[in-house]
Amino acid sequence: MSHVPTAGPLELDGTGLSPRAVAAAARRGGDGARVTLGAQAVERMGASVALKESLLAQEVPIYAVTTGFGDSCVRQISPDKAHELQRNLVLYHLNGVGPAAVPAVARAAMIIRANALAKGVSAIRPQTVSALLECLERDILPLIPERGSVGASGDLVPLCYLAAALIGEGRVLHRGTVRPAVDALREEGIEPVRLAPKEGIALINGTSFAASYAVLAAWDARELAFVAELATAMTLEARHGNASALHPFVHTAKPHPGQVRSAEVVRTLLAGSRLATSFDDILVRREKLAGRSYLQLNEKIQDTYSVRCAPQVIGIARDTLDWAEDWLTTEINSATDNPLFDVGESGLHLGGNFYAGHVGQATDSLKTSVAGLANLLDRQLALVVDEKFNEGLPPNLVVPRRADDPGAGLHHGFKGMQIAASAVTAEALKQTGPVSVFSRSTEAHNQDVVSMGTISARDARTVNGLVREVAAIHLLALAQAIDLRGAEKASPAVRAVHGLIREHSAFVTRDRRLDEDIEAVSGLIESGALRRAAGFADIV
Repeated sequence: MSHVPTAGPLELDGTGLSPRAVAAAARRGGDGARVTLGAQAVERMGASVALKESLLAQEVPIYAVTTGFGDSCVRQISPDKAHELQRNLVLYHLNGVGPAAVPAVARAAMIIRANALAKGVSAIRPQTVSALLECLERDILPLIPERGSVGASGDLVPLCYLAAALIGEGRVLHRGTVRPAVDALREEGIEPVRLAPKEGIALINGTSFAASYAVLAAWDARELAFVAELATAMTLEARHGNASALHPFVHTAKPHPGQVRSAEVVRTLLAGSRLATSFDDILVRREKLAGRSYLQLNEKIQDTYSVRCAPQVIGIARDTLDWAEDWLTTEINSATDNPLFDVGESGLHLGGNFYAGHVGQATDSLKTSVAGLANLLDRQLALVVDEKFNEGLPPNLVVPRRADDPGAGLHHGFKGMQIAASAVTAEALKQTGPVSVFSRSTEAHNQDVVSMGTISARDARTVNGLVREVAAIHLLALAQAIDLRGAEKASPAVRAVHGLIREHSAFVTRDRRLDEDIEAVSGLIESGALRRAAGFADIV
């Protein structure tokens, strides 16, 4: 189960929503968390509805309200048909395929869509959006197929399932049970919405589904950046590694913020360690030349790149996250449908804010930097299990046995775990190809340039899951290595993490299945439990 701290009511005004607030609320689940419209948002929304009614009365052709959709915009209908058109816009897009999005994605999409409409330029009634938020509070979630969006005109197909739930069409997930939407609404005392003119297109024409995957992926990626730092600290301890590469002087000389922060986190995790070493310690222990012209040192004065350059690698993910979250903050506080109503100038504007290009570019970059963490962790794991590189640990971390022990030679420890980590790492790296370059012309060449942002955002989610599995395997191996070194010598932070891992996975004394252990530790990563055990209360 994901752990997210409780929070107070979330009020939407179309401007102040953060990706982390969305992710936290979406991950909390059906606990009655209250999300409401702010008073000023309600006022702005009402004004845009009034402008729409005025334009309808003048029989001005309003795209997708009194005209057809897409290249059918040349076909105008009378205002009295506008209600039926909105319903049809929802129904004919209900053709998504693939597995249903998980509840957290559905919740995030509902919050982001409501916030976009709260800007008050979409000519949708406040009561319609309030009905959406009431469904969220009552744990009535649309069952949204993952596939079917090209990311412009926004997420038409996925968001139609959100709109369909509001009008009582199809099925929903109601308090964990799949049932007809109309039955769920009736049980919770919510009247199915009769869509007013413009309300169908306002609900379905936007980037909210792509953005929901993106904000959740960003949250998980931050957890993974921390876990990569934790694994680096434990790798240094397991191999008696040289922590001098983490010195602030090194990183202030190349002060990328993410790199500086990453080194700081690893230093904090190592505080009090009696396993890691330093360049100064090595100098004290070294044999001196004493007049000789050559000397073979008895220990390396610096570590392999996957250890020494870890802050530089993890820093890329941290810095990518920072600018990606800036972009996502703009995206989820934007009006992303079409057309938009300018109350101040009494105008109607046709545009393309539904294009999810920023989401696609952000998540293409995010998944690449996060997959780089899997590569880092996989290489660290190789150093820990291989007797040629693990500085005296037993091969494959097998518990040492005397030659005359009946179990000698029978056990292979973490050999299979390394194979699995390599396979999953390869799969994560394979997923890093940019999706945003695969634009496809569709809808009679009206949508002739599209973003593919939704697919990219889903891929970012997938990469996160793969990297989490690699990290879980590596952490299990590191816990084994720390035991073999002497857990009492580890830093206090690492001891606490080691203790939590041991609550879910016993020390490996003989070959046994470890798939359930991987799943358990993966859950500790996703929930933030390992981070909290290490003394970091908040996501960093």
